[in-house]
Amino acid sequence: MSDEQVHDHVQGQAAQRKFATKLIHFGAEIDEQTGASSVPIYQASTFHHHDIFNPPEYDYSRSGNPTRQALEDYITLLEGGDRGFAFASGMAAISTTFLLLSAGDHVIVTEDVYGGTYRLLTSILDRLGIESTFVDMTEFEQVKAALKPNTKAVFMETPSNPTLKITDIAQTTAWAKGHGLLTMLDNTFMTPYHQRPIELGVDIVLHSATKFLGGHSDVLAGLAVTANESLGRRLKQLQNGMGTVLSPQESWLLMRGMKTLGARMEHSEKSARKLAEWLSNHPEVEKVYYPGLQDHPGRAIHEKQSAGYGAVVSFDVGSGERAKSMLSRVKIPLVAVSLGAVESILSYPAMMSHAAMPKEVRHERGITDGLVRYSVGLEDIDDLLHDLDASLRG
Repeated sequence: MSDEQVHDHVQGQAAQRKFATKLIHFGAEIDEQTGASSVPIYQASTFHHHDIFNPPEYDYSRSGNPTRQALEDYITLLEGGDRGFAFASGMAAISTTFLLLSAGDHVIVTEDVYGGTYRLLTSILDRLGIESTFVDMTEFEQVKAALKPNTKAVFMETPSNPTLKITDIAQTTAWAKGHGLLTMLDNTFMTPYHQRPIELGVDIVLHSATKFLGGHSDVLAGLAVTANESLGRRLKQLQNGMGTVLSPQESWLLMRGMKTLGARMEHSEKSARKLAEWLSNHPEVEKVYYPGLQDHPGRAIHEKQSAGYGAVVSFDVGSGERAKSMLSRVKIPLVAVSLGAVESILSYPAMMSHAAMPKEVRHERGITDGLVRYSVGLEDIDDLLHDLDASLRG
């Protein structure tokens, strides 16, 4: 049996296991050469050719590295795709994927998309002749109405960031396939633990792996998984050509973080559900956004396509002044950009994740000056609630 056949056999066996087992036993968890219980960090930029007429599998780390390859196989297994890619950041993954499009192409995008994606589309890709239309994807008629003769792709983010709106993935992808459109989905909030978009027809799944997948606020990384071999070849060409790859050290750190994804997501989601219910009854809070709430308009659709509600809760305290006052008083969570870590992180989208969005555009999307986003970590929920209550009441 060739090395490639052995690899495919191991991956095939792993694919049959339950998700929690896949997180630990993903095919490269034991080094074949030494029996080490961790993927080796191949801190090498180049690789010796023992036979110039038979080049090795790896020749230069921009094009391929064994540590990065282990990570790429890992996320491919978890998402149920054909091929995975590890990038230097979530935006590197997203921007490289968008460059599958060409000048003159048009893409339909979730309106309250992550601010970095909005900035990419409106200040960089538009200069390259790639056009985008932002629509409220909770209204499927708006998606259909946005179709143009030059439309080539649909980009989804569900739950969206930060208002946690829900897009019907299967409905959107079925429609897109009927029109020959490429579908892309940012799965950062849910991760494959809760949501596997490829199984619902999505062509490319994207992650800011800096968030829940890494989980420890110590690595910057992006991941992409393609549903088929053809897209994989095209994305590989872009990644290699642009050099937007993840380093071996970061790849190793990310794999270490991913092993505990299930345990972290379970704990954080349980706390997030308590937080959302508590906030819904708090006199200082005007509105709460969380797909696990009974009154969330997208709850039924979300439950159809996801196994959990996630660990991010957004809420509106009524004004920017009140939001900033609360942020200055809170003691336990980090007040910071990012989310998805072992420590809770409280963010202010207007000045952080969505600062690139003009104020009027933010407000049109419901991203008000009073909106804050709480990524629930692994602390005791009672301590988090006590701390937040004190900061809200002043």
